[in-house]
Amino acid sequence: MSDTQHDAPEAHEGPIKTPKQLVWAVVASFVVPIIAIILLVNYVAMGDKTGAGSRATDPESVAKRIAPVGRIELRDASDVTTLKTGEQVYQAVCTACHGVGAAGAPKTGDAAAWAPRIKTGYDALLNSALKGKGAMGAQGGGDYSDLEIGRAVVYLANQSGGKLEEPKAPAAAASAPAK
Repeated sequence: MSDTQHDAPEAHEGPIKTPKQLVWAVVASFVVPIIAIILLVNYVAMGDKTGAGSRATDPESVAKRIAPVGRIELRDASDVTTLKTGEQVYQAVCTACHGVGAAGAPKTGDAAAWAPRIKTGYDALLNSALKGKGAMGAQGGGDYSDLEIGRAVVYLANQSGGKLEEPKAPAAAASAPAK
């Protein structure tokens, strides 16, 4: 046989010839990918964020997140200049159901349907309007003063054959005495 047979075993040897080289190869096979991943994460995280949610620390965004859920509005009940008329309240809230008779509401102008209700009197009608009745929510779902709701009740009843008198606005509070 020739020398080619003796060269064959040497051709199949790997690059790792000592145990020290094996240890370095194993350590490098774990460390190099970890370093590559860390560098990629830093590269992605360092760029400008232009997508949704990137303005989380802007003053406007922070103000929206910490804004109060509700607010309190104080109104002067004796200020008749801001009070709505019965017709305005009726048009804004009541006409949605009473205009067409939705959910069993008596239609505006139907004297036969309103006659037994009107006979109960203004106080009973106002109580039903303020607290709700049947499918109607309190104040018909609106946000009005008791006087405004009372005006709407009178308007609605009078449009349907009633002869109720519109409630009067409370007298203006007496001014504080001068010292």
